[in-house]
Amino acid sequence: MRFWKFHKWMILALVFVLFLPVTSRSVQAETSKQSISISLDGDKISSDVAPYIIPKVYVTMVPLRVISEGLGASVEWQQTTKTVKINRDGSSMSLVSGKKTALVNGNTVALDASVQIKNGRIMVPLRFIGENLGLQVIWNQSAQSIALLSGSYIPNLPNPAEPSQPDPGNGNGQQTQGLHGAWISTVSNLDWPSTKSFGKVDQQKQEFISLLDKLQAMDINALFVQVRPAGDALYPSDLVPWSRYLTGTQGKDPGYDPLEFMIEEAHKRGMQFHAWFNPFRASMDTVTTKLAANHVAIEHPDWIVTANNQLIINPGIPEARQHIIDTVMEVVNKYNIDGVHLDDYFYPSGGTFNDNSTYKTYNTSGLSQADWRRDNVSQFVQQLGKSIHASKPSVEFGISPFGVWRNKATDVTGSDTKAGVTAYDSMYADVRTWIQNKWIDYVAPQIYWSMSFKIAQYDKLVDWWAGEVAGTGVDLYIGQAPYKLGTTEAGWQSSQEIINQLKYNEKYADIKGSIFFRATHLINNPLGLIPALTAFYQQ
Repeated sequence: MRFWKFHKWMILALVFVLFLPVTSRSVQAETSKQSISISLDGDKISSDVAPYIIPKVYVTMVPLRVISEGLGASVEWQQTTKTVKINRDGSSMSLVSGKKTALVNGNTVALDASVQIKNGRIMVPLRFIGENLGLQVIWNQSAQSIALLSGSYIPNLPNPAEPSQPDPGNGNGQQTQGLHGAWISTVSNLDWPSTKSFGKVDQQKQEFISLLDKLQAMDINALFVQVRPAGDALYPSDLVPWSRYLTGTQGKDPGYDPLEFMIEEAHKRGMQFHAWFNPFRASMDTVTTKLAANHVAIEHPDWIVTANNQLIINPGIPEARQHIIDTVMEVVNKYNIDGVHLDDYFYPSGGTFNDNSTYKTYNTSGLSQADWRRDNVSQFVQQLGKSIHASKPSVEFGISPFGVWRNKATDVTGSDTKAGVTAYDSMYADVRTWIQNKWIDYVAPQIYWSMSFKIAQYDKLVDWWAGEVAGTGVDLYIGQAPYKLGTTEAGWQSSQEIINQLKYNEKYADIKGSIFFRATHLINNPLGLIPALTAFYQQ
């Protein structure tokens, strides 16, 4: 009996010893997994609890302490209602544990992931909170890192070689080696100006100068600056109010003319300046109490349709379309711009757009509602192009539509794609008609997918758009997506993807250049893009 007890003890000890290395390796492997690091404007943010990613949802969760101490926001946790309240710089959020929507500045917004309580710690979705606090959130898959960037932060880059001086000519930007453009977003203070610069003229100017210096170092030679983000203006206007993205308050004079300043800075570097307008977006939310008295939603509420928690100017009302044309022409007539640029905001691509009464009132040709909507947008494009060319023939007029016009399965003349959204059917943008009638000088489709993304493959879409402009005299610029570098979407794990796309563009003489979305995503050097892009352009 004693022998059996001893024998039993020895067997158990031997089993323990045999399993010990395996267990240790298992624990070691678990603890050696690369942890997620977080930084704000280049400074590392410490977290006493490791951030984690929710499987299949791909949302990074962080403890509430990261938001309060790392981002400097005011946070409050209400235990009884399981509610997190976050405030910073005039932005407010309310998230409830288990609820798939949040309140952002009083508006209901969908969530990919709700508040979670793990081991007694309150965990919140970092990207959602960061972006709604006005920060840019960049995920680097290979480094397992998240960079949070404020609008005022510009990374240090090597000093560029002394640029050659442009031919003074008439003061406009020169285009000598193809167009290398960058979109500069002002909505929500994404690229410029920063929220920290509100009321500080010198700081806003210095931020823009620094931004241009960085872009010029990459051989960017054309700027597409958002001068009308949402029914407002980054210039003194007789028709629309000052943008709140200049001072924090819509209608407040910033103390200088930002547009005149930006054009001057661009042209003295030999860079083109294209004034980018969001034509039909009236407001980023549905709150009207903070709108200026001369905002279109206040002066003409009958022109406004609420869709996707935003206020949209109804394209079906002729007077509303003319109002937008007048605001564009105010800039064309007053400023020395090189081009007028529109993005893809016509009819919203999703949700409900209630224009049934407008359709009944203005559909005098008996068109279907879809064809009537397309005709409204086409009339707007045609009339705006005529107005621009009649006033200043040298000013280019171009549009950047969604990258897929129509799928081949819907229209045999469409592209070999399976996109869930298309310009023609979702935004009611009949880009083909605009090109064939030469109502626009250039088209810049947003082809924001990789060579290996089968649903909407980059090279197949480039082939399709090149075929559309062939023989028309309309130039083709390609909208490139550096913002996707480092994401989990197929093909974006190396900066070489962008270089391969640029090389592919060279197949077509009708492709006159590229525009990158957006400026901050370029200067952040995602996956080492800057040296690769600079080398490509300077070869």
